[in-house]
Amino acid sequence: MVGLNSFDLNLQPLSHTIRNGVEYGLVSTDSRSDLAILAPADWNPLTSFEGQTIRQGKQTLLLCPLNPRNCNALRAQIPWLQPRLLGLQTSAGLGDRLGLATPGHIRAIRAVQGNIAPIFAQQSIREMTRCGRTPQQVLCDATWGVFSQGWQSGFGADADHLKTTQDIDICLAAGFTFFTIDPGDQVDNRAGTASLSELRELAGRLPAEIQPTQSGLEGKHFRIEDLQVDFNEATLLRSAVKYGRAILHVATLYRHLVEAAGDLPFELEVSVDETEQPTSHQEHVYITSELRRLGVVWISLAPRYVGGFEKGVDFIGNPADFETDIAGHAAIARHFGPYKLSLHSGSDKFSIYSAAVRQTHGMVHLKTAGTSYLEALRTIAAIDIDFFREIFTFARQHYEADRASYHVSAELGRAPLPASASEYAAVLDQFDAREILHVTFGSVLTGKTAAGAWLFRDRILDFLHTHAETYASNLEKHFIRHLTYFVSG
Repeated sequence: MVGLNSFDLNLQPLSHTIRNGVEYGLVSTDSRSDLAILAPADWNPLTSFEGQTIRQGKQTLLLCPLNPRNCNALRAQIPWLQPRLLGLQTSAGLGDRLGLATPGHIRAIRAVQGNIAPIFAQQSIREMTRCGRTPQQVLCDATWGVFSQGWQSGFGADADHLKTTQDIDICLAAGFTFFTIDPGDQVDNRAGTASLSELRELAGRLPAEIQPTQSGLEGKHFRIEDLQVDFNEATLLRSAVKYGRAILHVATLYRHLVEAAGDLPFELEVSVDETEQPTSHQEHVYITSELRRLGVVWISLAPRYVGGFEKGVDFIGNPADFETDIAGHAAIARHFGPYKLSLHSGSDKFSIYSAAVRQTHGMVHLKTAGTSYLEALRTIAAIDIDFFREIFTFARQHYEADRASYHVSAELGRAPLPASASEYAAVLDQFDAREILHVTFGSVLTGKTAAGAWLFRDRILDFLHTHAETYASNLEKHFIRHLTYFVSG
């Protein structure tokens, strides 16, 4: 019997796997990678794969394109390629808008040598739409990355910021295991400034299932570690008006998910971070109490913390105020859970990571996404400054339209086009330029010429394939900076 190493194939060594007498590995060509399988000729699962078949005596060599069918068939044969549940372990979601970042993410996880549970497949429905990707593509891209690196320590798959039952269904069918429900559209920000009489009127319009009297919280007092939380009429009404419909929306989607998943295991995150006003500690207790009353089970919660969590930049505000805020939220999560607190738009928030880990006692989930895209642009800028100049010029032209659905404060006037090539090296470290590039990814990746050809998409992907090692190295360095805080905590 001969092995894959005996063939004239450019086998990626970390991917080489032998299971139940069958060999698997990724092989590289000048323009792409293929899945190679060497199996007994009568191996029944061969029919699950598609590709070029080469008979070698009593063995069959199959060379398969990296498509969804072959991805699903491979996951069925290799258990460690199946996404799993993460539980209460310190975790990090490493989003990937291009589908090429997982090798660099894995290198960073390995380098910090910590007990951090990674999510390698993570993208919101909003981002998938803007990138022209499907949930199946997101999960498969991460799977191929995991396979290429021989990562066998498990990973999660986060279907992020889901708003509808249709969102849930397509992500469940693709194989996701972690579902983040975003009821932000149902949060009523009028509650923050409404008078007591206005709150009574607004509360009276709430659905019967979420009427404040149903909560049983009025007059309740909670002593939670060093935190005192009291509910008088005004406090309860303000919480119910602000979050009541959002909680009911979460419960509705959760019930659908339970029914649709059947026996499939999953974890739930509740996200109320994309709102105008911070989530008070009283409101957190209300959210938790009402979710439990309505039968929702969740593993993590993303409140809206004090300060600014903008895309691709550090925390905006006083880190001491954030620590006081998250200390109260963490005490509530321990008391009513335990469940993890989640840091959304969490990338590059270096000034508050230590506080988050310290106050949550490590029961924290870091969620990042666009920062990996920025490292792709950094890779381009370091090698082909003219190409990067094109992208930045285009991004500036589309920023005002693309910023509408994001909480960002960048201004075009503070990030002008550099006058010389040498000045472009600093663009990716400048606050406004980072946000401009961060939120215009959809326009960059889906923009087309008048003839219908991609403006940048294919060129970016081809460039990163060609310079895969540089991209992975940049990601590794960037995420070591992030993850070290979560190990040392």
